[in-house]
Amino acid sequence: MEIKEYVALRKEELKKEIAAMARKPKLVIVKANENPASASYVKGKMKDAAEIGADAELLELSSSISEEDLLKKVDELNNDPTVDGFIVQLPLPRHIDEEKVKLAVNPKKDVDGFHALTTFLPCTPKGIVDYLAANDFKFAGKNAVILGRSNIVGKPLARILSSKGYDCNVTLLHSRTSEEDKAFYLAHADLIIAAVGKIGVLDASYKYKEDAVIVDVGINRGEDGLLHGDALPNLPVRLQTPVPGGVGLLTRISLMENLVLATKNK
Repeated sequence: MEIKEYVALRKEELKKEIAAMARKPKLVIVKANENPASASYVKGKMKDAAEIGADAELLELSSSISEEDLLKKVDELNNDPTVDGFIVQLPLPRHIDEEKVKLAVNPKKDVDGFHALTTFLPCTPKGIVDYLAANDFKFAGKNAVILGRSNIVGKPLARILSSKGYDCNVTLLHSRTSEEDKAFYLAHADLIIAAVGKIGVLDASYKYKEDAVIVDVGINRGEDGLLHGDALPNLPVRLQTPVPGGVGLLTRISLMENLVLATKNK
């Protein structure tokens, strides 16, 4: 099943769930940057919320806002009973400590899944494993190789895939991994997740299993002005997610799923 088809089905299911609820879930998106990519992401999230019948509010703040004032806004949302879940859109201005802001969000409303005590899975890793499961990928005992060790994708995904219920053999590669080792692990991988943020990290110079799956998390603006993934297209594997129109859609639908769950838990 292609990602667009999967996301469309999940939206219809969420729409039915919300229609049967006593009230609509409410999401607030806090945006305090002037990043064009963020503006595009926010627009997509607002569109998703409208399509499933949830209420979504965009709180646009100045990029010059102080850390103290932003934390006050977060506290207000934590204590607002009408708000079921909210996110602080990243990246934040350099003068603001992102980790401090993430930890300030009430874990019960942290639908991004960033807080250490949150009950929600981070959206991108959740979207990936849910999509693979919907495509009947058999996780148990498979070799999963993750390129990139970020706190948003690489590390939480490694934790999820190695946990009980998924039971993958997980290898986390990074900038200090030798080229020889990288080639070895890729050649034996059943599942490869590329989350480095660099065009062409995966190319045809590597050997891959014919039935391997490549999930491309990278979204990179090329010199041609177009968006490219971390993997070059059409590699010799069974399934490779596209860029654009791939993991970004899975991340957004996971946010909506977490919002509905937060409303039910409330």
